Amino acid sequence: MIEGYIFDYGGTIDTAGCHWGIKIWHTYQQLKLPITEQQYRKAYVYAEQTLGKTPIIQPNFTFRRTLEEKIKLQFQYLQRQGIIAETGFAFAKNYTNIVEKIYADTAETTQQSKKELLKLRNKYPLVLVSNFYGNISVVLQEFNLDGIFSKIIESAVVKIRKPNPRIYQLGIEALQLPAQNVAVVGDSYEKDIVPAHTIGCKTVWIKGESWQNNEPEQGVADRIITSLKELNT
Repeated sequence: MIEGYIFDYGGTIDTAGCHWGIKIWHTYQQLKLPITEQQYRKAYVYAEQTLGKTPIIQPNFTFRRTLEEKIKLQFQYLQRQGIIAETGFAFAKNYTNIVEKIYADTAETTQQSKKELLKLRNKYPLVLVSNFYGNISVVLQEFNLDGIFSKIIESAVVKIRKPNPRIYQLGIEALQLPAQNVAVVGDSYEKDIVPAHTIGCKTVWIKGESWQNNEPEQGVADRIITSLKELNT
């Protein structure tokens, strides 16, 4: 019997299961930027690795500011490769358009998620477990999600990153429930579903567009959903 929930944040609450790399790529496509998916993927990986190694994202950064830094790093990579122009109006316009569109889409999805989280919170305690940069509390406030989760466990703070199951163990301890009575909801099979399953939790895979094409149909996930609404039906 489920008595409490642990939620992932990025890709789960803010994009309804779509991997962030794919989310940004679709925006590049919609704005018709002259780059290939292979070129984009290299830029995305470069930006994420840079953010992982360098303390660019500060604890007071909003999601908008975080997004700006991500796109800026991607553009820097594409500039160095000679794929997009380094200067000029087109650069500034494309950069601004990408940030604005992604932010608007994310805000809308997050508000839809908020409605479902509030319904769940009336029945169950909720904990957030996220690989994030140290500013998740600011991001939650930005989208009016603060107060929904009884505990926030953030990788940059606890110094444990998914897929290490220990970060989910901290979530179980925060709920003070047996693992088998806790459901973990996440978009990543490798980083959410597998480690949560390993320590005995029930798992709910919110399955959208993945960064990789080799994920299983269901694997060890106990349930697959495409929207958080399904948790309340």
